[in-house]
Amino acid sequence: MTVLCGQGSQSQIGHGRCELKITVTSIPEEGLKVQFSKDENWFRQVFTEKENLDLPMHHADGSLTLKRIGETLYLEGELRAETETDCSRCLEAARLPINATFKYVLSPAPADLSGEEQELGPEDLDVVYYQDDLIDLDPLIIEQILLQIPLKVLCHDDCKGLCPHCGINLNRNSCQCHEEHGDSRLAILKKLKV
Repeated sequence: MTVLCGQGSQSQIGHGRCELKITVTSIPEEGLKVQFSKDENWFRQVFTEKENLDLPMHHADGSLTLKRIGETLYLEGELRAETETDCSRCLEAARLPINATFKYVLSPAPADLSGEEQELGPEDLDVVYYQDDLIDLDPLIIEQILLQIPLKVLCHDDCKGLCPHCGINLNRNSCQCHEEHGDSRLAILKKLKV
C-alpha cells in the first residue's frame, strides 16, 4: 500500500491533516510505503521559539517503507532536502543539498521506561520507542536532516575565507595584509642568522 503526503495533498495517514503520524495497527501485512514532500513552513513549525533554529529549509522530499512484525516496525527511508546556511570560512550563504538513506527499528515503549534518566546500551541506540499505537515520523525526518549537516559548511571546497586582518572576502578580492603584517609571533625569526 502506498500513501502520498505532501503540500496540498488530501491524503491522510493515521489522524488529522496530512501529517506523518501512523497508527501501528493500521499498517497492512505487506507493509506501507509513504512518499512525502514538506516545505519550509513544516520545518519551522517543528521547532519551538526557544529552540530558534536559524536554518532555512527549502524542501524535504522522500519516501518511507514500514514493515510490521507484531508490534515492532522496521522503517527504511530515503530523503532529499536542501537547506541554506553560512559558509564557515567566508560567511557567505551556502546551499547545502542533503541526500540520505536511513533505517530505524520502532518498538513499543517498555513498561519500566519512566521519565527518569537511564543508561543506554549499544542495542538501544538503534531502537526508537513509541507509545499508544501511534508513531510520529516527523522527528525522525528532522533528525536525519540535522545529522546530514556538517559541522563546517563550505560554500565550495576551495573557499579562501576572510582575511584575518582586514576582513575582505578573499574569494572576491585580494589584499596586501599578509605581506604587511605577517605573523608577529614569528617576527623574531626574521632577525635570526644561520
